[in-house]
Amino acid sequence: MPFLIQKPSDAAGAAWPAIAVGLFVAFGGVLFGYDTGTIGGILTMDYWLHSFSTGAIDPDTGGPAITASQSSEIVSLLSAGTFFGSLSASPFGDYIGRRMGLVASCFVFILGVILQTAATRIPLFVAGRFFAGFGVGLVSALIPLYQSETSPKWIRGTVVGAYQLAITIGLLLAAIVDNSTGDRPDSGSYRIPVAVQFAWALILIGGLLILPETPRMYIKRGQPEKAAKSLSTLRRLDVDHPALIEELAEITANHEYELSLGKSTYIECFKGTLGKRLATGCLLQALQQLTGVNFIFYYGTQFFKRAGFSDPFIATIITSCVNVGSTFPGLYLVEAWGRRPLLLFGAIGMAVCQFIVAGVGTGYGTTDTAAQKALIAFVCIYIFFFACSWGPVAWVVTGEIFPLKARAKSLSMTTASNWLLNWAIAYATPYMVDPGPGNANLGAKVFFVWGGCCFICIFFVWALIYETKGLSLEQVDELYGKCSKAWQSSSFKPTISFQEVQELHADARQQSLADIETAAVRKKSVAHVDEKSAY
Repeated sequence: MPFLIQKPSDAAGAAWPAIAVGLFVAFGGVLFGYDTGTIGGILTMDYWLHSFSTGAIDPDTGGPAITASQSSEIVSLLSAGTFFGSLSASPFGDYIGRRMGLVASCFVFILGVILQTAATRIPLFVAGRFFAGFGVGLVSALIPLYQSETSPKWIRGTVVGAYQLAITIGLLLAAIVDNSTGDRPDSGSYRIPVAVQFAWALILIGGLLILPETPRMYIKRGQPEKAAKSLSTLRRLDVDHPALIEELAEITANHEYELSLGKSTYIECFKGTLGKRLATGCLLQALQQLTGVNFIFYYGTQFFKRAGFSDPFIATIITSCVNVGSTFPGLYLVEAWGRRPLLLFGAIGMAVCQFIVAGVGTGYGTTDTAAQKALIAFVCIYIFFFACSWGPVAWVVTGEIFPLKARAKSLSMTTASNWLLNWAIAYATPYMVDPGPGNANLGAKVFFVWGGCCFICIFFVWALIYETKGLSLEQVDELYGKCSKAWQSSSFKPTISFQEVQELHADARQQSLADIETAAVRKKSVAHVDEKSAY
């Protein structure tokens, strides 16, 4: 939807190179979405069950099955890998670089795909899931980081949100491929869906080899000449253009200001406004998972099958199509409405839908035809609310609220919180939903849990999410430095540049940003009076 968002008249240079770069890198979301979505279908394939079952019997069909613990292990090991992968994204992104860190991540992912394709027993398949997850975890933290550091501020939300669009496309492709190969009477039924992932990784590697490193990465490394060349490529401006020089000077001044507040260590990430931002990002990503969306995409096929749907694969494809289509409005609304209003809109809509699904499923059961149709309808409406709000905006917000010195470290931790909850939900869901000894057998009642979490999301957004629409990454620092309450952030206007702060040689540890601004205004007033008296 970028064509619906107008470029500001005072924005120098061309926007399309940076937008094209950000949208291509978003393709990495296909790795995330496809790998997440394909496993649900594989676990219901007859050939896969015959090959990998260790003796369990499905009470409904009398055929081979896997136990709830095995299902949890297979699905959740990807999330365990992504958790450790996302935590490793900081050294990858800071020491190898944003761009080459992504390339290395793809090779780790390819190793996981090789192991899964070759597997004929659960242990090797699970090992492949872990390494694929490790690669996906690295990618999931580094892509929003790369996009945020290269995109123009006026369309940054749309570009970073496109990462979520790619995730939804990956989920849809997984559903289509699973549906196409699921009835094959040979190992191609599961090996083809797994092996297709080679293509996604190779496409991403090929593009990354010719894309530029982010200018902020070069500033962080103390290489201003390379930063200028990178920004020149992204903005299509000469390296000596005044607008480019001004943007680089502000990035440099902001980075030096943040370093004056403390070193770039993990401990510093938990202090002051940085700690507040980290808590916001971690809670936002955790709550994104607790909305229950991955219950539908991890276990949707199995859930719809137990609910009596004649073709649960088709139900999964329908929900995946809704997921893709509903993400497009979000890419526009994130800049048109802003972050806070869109997240509130999504949380309210999701909560209502989840409680309706839970009520219908509990009150009428899942075998009633009318109840089945209502379940599908409100699951689709729920997906619409998620896909246009919490899906893309969670990545947008976490990609833009941290300063350069701690951005990779903080993003790795917020993304890890997403994957930690992802793992917990993937592991716990079979025990929560499935019938059998030791299981809660909640069935559709599990939607009461997700609905309650969506209700919590409403209060979280109101209390902790700052409005960052239209601000540069450096101006977001000013926002957190001067605005103490999230619900007042919508009226914030940037009024000082970090170059002015740098010129004052202010002690940032002893003075607040508001105090430094007051000193800067006083200095300007004195300079103006001296200039008038000279005449």
